[in-house]
Amino acid sequence: MAPYDAILLVSFGGPEKEEDVLPFLERVTAGRNVPRERLEEVAEHYLAFGGRSPINDQNRALLGEIEQLLAAEGPDLPVYWGNRNWHPLLADTLREMREDGIERAICFVTAAYSSYSGCRQYREDLAEARAEVGEGAPELDKLRVFYNHPGFVEPQVDFVVDALGRLSPERRDQAPVVFTTHSVPHTMSRHCDYEVQHHETCRLIMQGVERRAPRGDGRPREWQLVYCSRSGPASIPWLEPDVNDHLADLHRQGTEAAVIAPIGFVSDHMEVVFDLDVEAAETAQELGMELERSATVGTDERFVRMIRELVLERQQGAAPRALGTRGPNWDACPLDCCRAPEQQVRPAVADAARTR
Repeated sequence: MAPYDAILLVSFGGPEKEEDVLPFLERVTAGRNVPRERLEEVAEHYLAFGGRSPINDQNRALLGEIEQLLAAEGPDLPVYWGNRNWHPLLADTLREMREDGIERAICFVTAAYSSYSGCRQYREDLAEARAEVGEGAPELDKLRVFYNHPGFVEPQVDFVVDALGRLSPERRDQAPVVFTTHSVPHTMSRHCDYEVQHHETCRLIMQGVERRAPRGDGRPREWQLVYCSRSGPASIPWLEPDVNDHLADLHRQGTEAAVIAPIGFVSDHMEVVFDLDVEAAETAQELGMELERSATVGTDERFVRMIRELVLERQQGAAPRALGTRGPNWDACPLDCCRAPEQQVRPAVADAARTR
């Protein structure tokens, strides 16, 4: 097995004060011709929360939990943290790692599914950060995606059951589960297993829910995968339906209550606390629908243990675990996997082959 001397937690990043918001959004959308008025519209989402995204604090909490687990059970590896879009930026973290004598690190990316933005782009980011740091930058290997790992799926079974339990007893049996994730352009989804993997996660969660909280009439509970957080020009088609449109459709069908399960996100960051807890909640209130949201995995002990398991798979050859019939995802991605959308192809990075 490959020797590693550190773990690198890799995430998206987010602003932490009001003056960070527009520079952060400009960095996220660089090269995509997003109109200024759209950036200002999205900026209002952050400003409604004081300009501070929850994501960095959530990553700090996850980092602390990983460190505690490794200190108790090993392996004895330091844990670093770097972001794609805001401080601590990946290149700055790699410089710190180089100064600490780190030569090779294994990378856990906080994205459960395969796509350009959720996997390949992070590999490109890692390669570009290494190139920026230059000589002595640590070698980096990326861990596999984990959409069907028990440590990701099983907590969400509990969370959906808990959310169903918070609904009014007279509406609970008929309430569907509305699984939500970040929408992506069709030009991105056609080159990856993003939709297939999400549907598999939904199916696995619902298997557990049916065992734990069956309907009184014995019929399977209805569920649907829908999307949120769409961005970009209206002329480019993205995955649908939008969560708010789906809630309106359910209302027209006579549905009086539903559970939203944000399976596309590992913590309660802006796409959850604004798009779901504010916008979708307001839609449900206007429709007169009862709505409960299930939790994200966050720092659930099973999720933290999953991260350790993934490290042991790569470092010590531990048997990989996965639910369902698709099996664990590969470690080293094929060269043409999760290609970039045609409208945002990035230049090739010479060192990209070093990141897996």
